[in-house]
Parts: sequence; structure tokens; C-alpha cells
Amino acid sequence: MTLMRYTTEEGGRLNNYAIEPKMYEATPPDKTQQRNYLILGTLGTLLVGGLIAVAVVVSQAS
Repeated sequence: MTLMRYTTEEGGRLNNYAIEPKMYEATPPDKTQQRNYLILGTLGTLLVGGLIAVAVVVSQAS
């Protein structure tokens, strides 16, 4: 059962507070992850460039 955190203000109004998530410190990517990011970025760029090239060729053909 989750308990709601709240306070009662003047006039009897309730003020609810969300439960904050646990914080953690991010670690920088290692060499393998950096290489994978580079490969995926390159493939993504090639895919988008190819799609744009196909769109230009198809629009010129009409």
C-alpha cells in the first residue's frame, strides 16, 4: 500500500506531494559503447540520407 504524502494548509486544503524517484549517478560510456554509438549514428545518417535521396529522385521523375 502506497501512502500519499500531503500537508494541510490553512482553510483545510490538502497539498499532495509526489514520491520522488531514487537518484543515481550516470557513468560515462566505455570504448565499446562509444564505438557502438558511432556505428549506429553513421547508419542512421546513411538511412535518412538515402530516404531523402529516394524522395528527390522520385519527385524529379514525375
